[in-house]
Amino acid sequence: MLLGILSDTHDDMSAIKKAVDIFNVHGVSHVIHAGDLTSPFTFDVLNELNCRLSGVFGNNDGDRLLLREKSEGNLSPQPLLMTLTGKKLVVVHEPDLVSALADSGHFDLVIFGHTHISDIRTVKDTLIVNPGKVARLHKGESTLAVLDMESMEARIIRIP
Repeated sequence: MLLGILSDTHDDMSAIKKAVDIFNVHGVSHVIHAGDLTSPFTFDVLNELNCRLSGVFGNNDGDRLLLREKSEGNLSPQPLLMTLTGKKLVVVHEPDLVSALADSGHFDLVIFGHTHISDIRTVKDTLIVNPGKVARLHKGESTLAVLDMESMEARIIRIP
């Protein structure tokens, strides 16, 4: 199973569309959003995903009630605890607890966003993934991540 991971889309509709296209071309089975969608209208594009989307709210998300409605209940306050393909994962937005969550040994995968800097590393037996940022409104490249849940190998993909 391929898992798509993105964060910090910040209403950049053009970049979100490119991210959706990348995920659809790669045939991901599920997409995780690590927060900062910002506005409910982003689902005008996110609903073009050929798979389910789950995620957490970030610190810049506005109308959380409408965001939750537009996501069909698939966005929630952090942390989001899930099991996919037998692997336990936790999704947060801010990085404050990432090291402690990974160090706990309770999770196979910790996903976070907020920093706008992509990061793939392992702490003990836990993979940590920050896909970077989709939005082009800040310095740095726009990126997302794709993770093979069987091999637990992740890679960062630059959004053109």
